[in-house]
Amino acid sequence: EVQLQASGGGSVQTGGSLRLSCAASGFTFSGHTVGWFRQTPGKEREFVAASSWTGSLKYVVDSVKGRFTISRDNAKNTVYLQMNSLKPEDTAVYYCNVRVGWKNYWGQGTQVTVSS
Repeated sequence: EVQLQASGGGSVQTGGSLRLSCAASGFTFSGHTVGWFRQTPGKEREFVAASSWTGSLKYVVDSVKGRFTISRDNAKNTVYLQMNSLKPEDTAVYYCNVRVGWKNYWGQGTQVTVSS
């Protein structure tokens, strides 16, 4: 059974940093692209960042470019999202994601709140 366990969220002030982690199990982690999405109330879930299975290719949405970094440790089956220079508009529930076969899997989400 595919499982994704996200952690690391919290409350910070503008300009602060957080590192999210997502521990994966139930599939061959090193063979899959993994990503992070975020969602605020009343809005659709939006893509934030993704890492190819080797970590050599990384994608981030323009709004977080230069501030957020995605990385992964295939030995630990874990993907990370380092978030620096946080802004109030980064406030959201953050979800890790993987597509295995034809199905999308989501972690339970971790709340990030940035106050001004």
